[in-house]
Amino acid sequence: MVTMTNWPAHAVVLPGTGSDARFAADAFSAALAAVGTSVHAVDPDPTRVVASYDEALDAAARQYGRIIVGGISIGAAVAAAWSTRNTDRVTAVMAALPPWLGTPDNAPAALSARLTSHRLTTEGLESTTAAMVSSSPPWLAETLGRSWAAQWPDLPAALNEAAAYTALDVAQLRGVRTPTAVIGAIDDAVHPYEVAETWHQEIPRATLSTVRLADIGDDPAVLGRLAVAGLQSLLDQPPSCCIAEPDEPRRGPSAGSGDTGSAC
Repeated sequence: MVTMTNWPAHAVVLPGTGSDARFAADAFSAALAAVGTSVHAVDPDPTRVVASYDEALDAAARQYGRIIVGGISIGAAVAAAWSTRNTDRVTAVMAALPPWLGTPDNAPAALSARLTSHRLTTEGLESTTAAMVSSSPPWLAETLGRSWAAQWPDLPAALNEAAAYTALDVAQLRGVRTPTAVIGAIDDAVHPYEVAETWHQEIPRATLSTVRLADIGDDPAVLGRLAVAGLQSLLDQPPSCCIAEPDEPRRGPSAGSGDTGSAC
């Protein structure tokens, strides 16, 4: 059994679409460091986002053995998918603001990425960034302003790649055997809370914690604290009542803001 004093030595965390390693590190590093786990936050290669994420996860698993994987938005989706292909190399998954189920279709996060890509291509980086800043909370404007500039001129392609990514569908989520901490924002129109709820309901061993976007803006590390607390409740005391067969949905531990819960 993995306990608070014996967590995996290493974790890899993946940013969301258009974001960067700095924000992913701000979200997860402090909480994981508190349990003795080092963190590598991955900066995406905007010309091959998913491949660069997968390569970073593969490299860390070769070096450290079993690792924790996690991410935000598309990063959460890629981390969860990687865990299903590498069950012997992963200990836990942290999934913050999962974007959609299966194919993106008209999911809000995919539509937003496509629209932003189009605006970047037709109007340029400066104009599109200015529009984003005027309509976003300051913390998000600062984060994306920084990361968009770093990924330019390949940013439109990176956004389109993310918007076409096929995440785990319901049947595949039911087959996830890795303890998973899911975090959903209850006021995020781009990452609907219902998606996080479905991830929690269908993954056999999962917790669900809730935040508001303002909580993340005040302190991105809230994501890491909620993820670590959720995983702790699973890794220290695996709840056998919450383990279902692959074709059975599970109603396991859920949580309100800041509270991961531990009962089925």
